[in-house]
Amino acid sequence: MTVIGQSLAEGAAGIALLHLETGDEYAVLAQLEQAAEGGVTVADNASLYFGAPALAFVLAATDKPHLARARALAAEGTGIVTRRKLEAAHRRIDQRRRPHYAEFDLIRGLTGLGVALRRLGDVDLLRAVLAYLVRLTEPIGPLPGWWCPSGPRRDRPGPPGGHSNHGIAHGITGPLALLALARLDGLHVDDHLGAMMRILRWLDTWQRRTFDGSAWWPPTLDRADLDLGTHTDPGPGRPSWCYGTPGISRTLQLAARALGDPTRQNQAEAAFIRCIDDPARTRLLTDQSLCHGTAGLMATGRRIAADALVPVSVEPLLELHRTTTRPSQAGLLNGRAGADLALVGTATSWDACLLLC
Repeated sequence: MTVIGQSLAEGAAGIALLHLETGDEYAVLAQLEQAAEGGVTVADNASLYFGAPALAFVLAATDKPHLARARALAAEGTGIVTRRKLEAAHRRIDQRRRPHYAEFDLIRGLTGLGVALRRLGDVDLLRAVLAYLVRLTEPIGPLPGWWCPSGPRRDRPGPPGGHSNHGIAHGITGPLALLALARLDGLHVDDHLGAMMRILRWLDTWQRRTFDGSAWWPPTLDRADLDLGTHTDPGPGRPSWCYGTPGISRTLQLAARALGDPTRQNQAEAAFIRCIDDPARTRLLTDQSLCHGTAGLMATGRRIAADALVPVSVEPLLELHRTTTRPSQAGLLNGRAGADLALVGTATSWDACLLLC
């Protein structure tokens, strides 16, 4: 129970976000007590979605005095985890070895820790994370610095030669989103723009279009794709937050805003609009979850619409969400808490854990 409790994705920590949004203080406290029962980890598996950083993210949304010590301890633990992972990542880069995506991604890596630090207001350590992300984008040989030696799935062998991951949850669009959000906050590090442009040029190169001209991006690329100069998927897949066009479109919109590039912003928003207007794509969403389902699409759409240069209606997404199968589990990423959060709003900016704001 304790292990699950301190998970933002599946446990009490994530469910607490729902109660913070709805203002149910008693339920918040009960979930936080369950999350912290038996202690909170700062071990190597700690991340935005597990352990001290997960609790730090949740606790940063409340200023209740009786939680002050818990906030301080979680923030301290986040700093310990981040510094240790930064040291390991820089050592890996110095040795010209390739990263596993868990080093840099949102769910388990340094991008996610950067999200927690941004929420905590730890600017100095966030700068160190951004500086690492800049180094991550620098090529190692003929391939980009984020090229992973393994495959995108931990439970099966990867393609020969590794892959480039593009999903916002596990791929390079996560670092791009954090770099863009930091720049929009007024925070800059050396070669900040250069790093953003290296990622954008890669995504521009591998952008694909449907028969009617709608833009989409392959979720991953392997060496065979590079050798062929094309991607073998016939068209866009599920329009999910985690790997699909919606999450990538929001990242590109944020990057365009950070760069002051209205042309790129219009293109990103057009890709999202064409995606949600395509019934063949939206019917691929079969549940209400945040990660793979309609809640993630709706949360992403709400943030895109708020910043859009042209009107974007999320009403059809609300109807889609309400008529899709409700998750059986209770958690945030794949459960009912996430499904309900997509309906109740963003007053606490809970969706920062999705890199949407």
